[in-house]
Amino acid sequence: MFDVVVIGSGPGGYVAAIRASQLGLKTACIEAEPTHGGVCLNSGCIPSKSLLASSQQYIEANKLSDHGINVSTLHFDLSKMMERKNEIVSQLTLGVSSLFKANKVYSVRGLAKVINSKTIEVTHNGKSEIIKTKNIIIATGSSPIDLPIASVSQENIEDSAGALEFESIPSKLAIVGAGIIGLELGSVWARLGAEVTIIEVEDEFLPKVDKRIGRDVLKTLKTQGLNISLGSEVIEATSNSKGVKVIYRKKDDLLDIQVDKLIVAIGRKPNTANLFDKDCELVIDENGYILVNDVCETTIDSIFAIGDVVRGPMLAHKASEEGIMVAERIAGNNMDLNYDLIPSVIYIHPEVAWVGRGEEELKKEKIDYITGTFPFAANGRALTSGESTGFVKIISDKGTDKILGVHVFGPSAADIVQQAIIAMNFGSTAEQLGSTIFSHPTVSEALHEAALAVNRKAIHIGNRN
Repeated sequence: MFDVVVIGSGPGGYVAAIRASQLGLKTACIEAEPTHGGVCLNSGCIPSKSLLASSQQYIEANKLSDHGINVSTLHFDLSKMMERKNEIVSQLTLGVSSLFKANKVYSVRGLAKVINSKTIEVTHNGKSEIIKTKNIIIATGSSPIDLPIASVSQENIEDSAGALEFESIPSKLAIVGAGIIGLELGSVWARLGAEVTIIEVEDEFLPKVDKRIGRDVLKTLKTQGLNISLGSEVIEATSNSKGVKVIYRKKDDLLDIQVDKLIVAIGRKPNTANLFDKDCELVIDENGYILVNDVCETTIDSIFAIGDVVRGPMLAHKASEEGIMVAERIAGNNMDLNYDLIPSVIYIHPEVAWVGRGEEELKKEKIDYITGTFPFAANGRALTSGESTGFVKIISDKGTDKILGVHVFGPSAADIVQQAIIAMNFGSTAEQLGSTIFSHPTVSEALHEAALAVNRKAIHIGNRN
């Protein structure tokens, strides 16, 4: 009998299992795939960031002449890029297995089915076993949503995982979906020479992003070679001897393009199908999400669910923190999460990151606010690095000056937002952040100046009246 059994070893599951065992709970983790780490480590976050880094290095190498460094011939080896990516993935997935051993987490290979709150059936290689436990944590993650008219079962039509395994650079590439995944994948292949068209059904680009940042990002990506067609709906996608023919509607016009590859990146769905016995009364909504409360308790006592299978953004760091919270609560410790401070990042170049509230949201709620912005074009470190695109925006409450949101487009945006989260977690005001000493020269000084600008005290730009 285990104290805790975790189903799924992604960033939510493996973290939950390790923390539970650290807290003295006899813990097992069930994983259906050959390696630990889930989608994030195997075919999502990590491999995509590896290719984003490699492709950006190639772009930067082409700019060396700006620094007085001349390279006569420059070329890239895609197979080496893929080899590097695979080595990183292998290192990290094996690392999870080592962490399980070090923390005495019992690893179980197989496909899990929850029979009831105390019983799980695991099937592997045609054999089944029953595992008994006092608590269950469901962390089975998500998978790409398929588009029936552009099914990945067709040749040369790929989902996000397949798009990270190309053996050659497609001359022409189409992507359905201009969300975070579509933009990151599009950036990789555009940098390496593909002609990229992104087809997005929504009229608004990145609707959850600050409006000004959204406009600037769209403009920047177009200069980087991404043709982004908003308000466009795919009508048909058919594989042929030359690749894939895509027909899509943009307003009243019917357009078609012939591409070598088509990537479908229209979102993800929770992995909850066939996870529960027919007599299990756990409540799941019409979209497959497991119903939970603020501390990830399901409708059945002693069954918890975290990460992509529950409400909220499908983000690895959210899943990990939920896993720690649940493990702590099972052990009898009181722990909550501040869901208002979950950061989001788009790993294009320059990066986009944000946390907290946005202007449009505050306007709808009729909350009075003030803002301060600072451009990287006025930041010494950004200029010396040749990364002066973008800006930092801080939004604070007009009455209390408490920071409500931080939005960044530019170099090290994710790290800058993380600094802001620490301040926000302690209830910082813009005035308090502005009175903090930042080292010089750093791109983080843009956050400092934006905080000063909220109260019209910025030093290195003119302050608005």
